[in-house]
Amino acid sequence: MLSNLKQSKKAHLFYVAEGEIFISEVFIIFEYGKGQFMGDMEVSAVSMDLIIPNDLLERILAYLPVASIVRAGCVCKRWHEIVTSKGFLQNFLHVLPQKPWYFMFTSSDEPVGFAYDSVLQKWYGIELPCIQTSNWFVSSSSGLVCVMDNDSRSELYICNPITKCYRRLVEPPGPKFSDYSALAISVNRVSHKYHISIVRSNQVQGNFFQWDLSIHVYNSETMMWTTTLTEVLTGWRAGDESIICDGILYFLIYSTGGGTNNRHALVLYNLENGSSCGLLMRSSIPVPCSLTCGRLMNLKEKLIMVGGIGKQDCSGIIKGIGIWTLKGKEWQEIARMPHRFFQGFGELDEVFASSGMDNLIFIQSYGAPALLIFDVNLKQWRWSQKCPVTKRFPLQLFTGFCFEPKLEIAP
Repeated sequence: MLSNLKQSKKAHLFYVAEGEIFISEVFIIFEYGKGQFMGDMEVSAVSMDLIIPNDLLERILAYLPVASIVRAGCVCKRWHEIVTSKGFLQNFLHVLPQKPWYFMFTSSDEPVGFAYDSVLQKWYGIELPCIQTSNWFVSSSSGLVCVMDNDSRSELYICNPITKCYRRLVEPPGPKFSDYSALAISVNRVSHKYHISIVRSNQVQGNFFQWDLSIHVYNSETMMWTTTLTEVLTGWRAGDESIICDGILYFLIYSTGGGTNNRHALVLYNLENGSSCGLLMRSSIPVPCSLTCGRLMNLKEKLIMVGGIGKQDCSGIIKGIGIWTLKGKEWQEIARMPHRFFQGFGELDEVFASSGMDNLIFIQSYGAPALLIFDVNLKQWRWSQKCPVTKRFPLQLFTGFCFEPKLEIAP
């Protein structure tokens, strides 16, 4: 057969396998020698990439993971034009949502790190736009990430980490340099309009038990901030944990020693209806047990809390990590971390980083780059692939947040 081959030409074969698009080189035979049962025959070389129309190629590409779409845009000029076109992005809106990524800061001083793709189970080196240090406040929703500086707490940006598009927001009202601040963002998946909330807490001068609390809300339609509530709390202060679920702002408050047994409580605030002055604490809900820390997250418009479970005789020592969801005003336990995974954190790590989206919850210790993932639907725990970072010094800290990778949304 090979001795009868008279002419061949390389062509491209287009195919999809395991969620990736491939272009491979194959040989197309132009002519067979005489004496073969097929006789004299000419086979034309045809590029499959040229046969497939743009609308069909758009639909094929739209079903790939985001990382594969970005790589596909580097294949050729035609593919780049497709994945960056408005038509493709409109089709992309109708595809099932992408699974969340987790961005891990690998230095306590610099905003550098790696993003973990939970679909392809790979880490990517990625630089976040606008953020300057890893200790900035971060909140994400539906493809957008909002960041706020940790110094004045008045410098805010909103960005898309995948496309690198970003813009700076106008400064929020109220005094700068608040003692405690909690940042949250909620993006409408259809209209892409969003609200950002900041819960600020400042100690009343000369009174350790009283704290001024204020809530400030940004509306992307009006591009303005409004102060929706100011109130004085006695025996409690706000912290740095808040989340918006289905129009409700949830944030944790912390006891300042006013005689209560619980160190934490949850407060609900309706962003549409607001709250009358002096009634905020009436909406507070006790946490399900003594916690060393609590982390709030929005999983499909349901409030989820991941908390470190403190020992009864020593509340500052963690004995386990639990996951709860709020139904009405009652907590329902979803899962508790098995001991073999909890050993990866250690009893001295009474606080940790945790965030979640869709059906995935990410948990990591501040002292190591290991990332633990819990699938709420499957009730399964697993470690991620090892993060490609080496711990440079013993006190190096790690933290992170999750976000939904999207191409079609802009700040």
